[in-house]
Amino acid sequence: MSPEMWTLVVAVVLVLVWATVLCFARVRRLDRLHVRTDAARAGLEAALDRRAAAALSAAEVTEGDGADRLRAAVAAAHSARACAGDREAAENVLGRALGTLDRSVLPPALLAELIDAEQLLILARRVHNDAVRDTLGLRSRRLVRWLHLAGTAPLPAYFEIADPETGVTTTAPPAGPGLPIVALTYDRVSADRRTEG
Repeated sequence: MSPEMWTLVVAVVLVLVWATVLCFARVRRLDRLHVRTDAARAGLEAALDRRAAAALSAAEVTEGDGADRLRAAVAAAHSARACAGDREAAENVLGRALGTLDRSVLPPALLAELIDAEQLLILARRVHNDAVRDTLGLRSRRLVRWLHLAGTAPLPAYFEIADPETGVTTTAPPAGPGLPIVALTYDRVSADRRTEG
């Protein structure tokens, strides 16, 4: 063989090795991102369950129409989870029911638990949506699409609900000094991320 032929063979082998290493690295990264997304989804589910439990506890303390609305919203959220219904809509109904709750009648420990559950939900949803964004970003790359490196893994989806936000006045005054009031706002940044994909 001539030296030019050897150079060509070495170049082809190097390109094949580089492409194999690149594919292997992308597959490993994609696998880690899917594991991260699954873990974030489990954390989100736990945060949703914790908020539902706090809402049920608040419904036991309150009376009248607000308590009935909370119980119905929690039941709808559990039903949507069990039968793969529109979970986001059911959780938004629960969030709106919690937003109209008169928090001044709640004991301080229950109010603190409810606020903690709502803040944990904000964090869990953002962590989940960040993991989904990263996974979808890598899955949209040409090499991953052309070679089907994602395999049969399902495409992850964003979870969009209205977040409770501290410091915004609702119908209920604070139960004590320094306790924040919780109202619902829509996270516009995450909504924009969902439309980009």
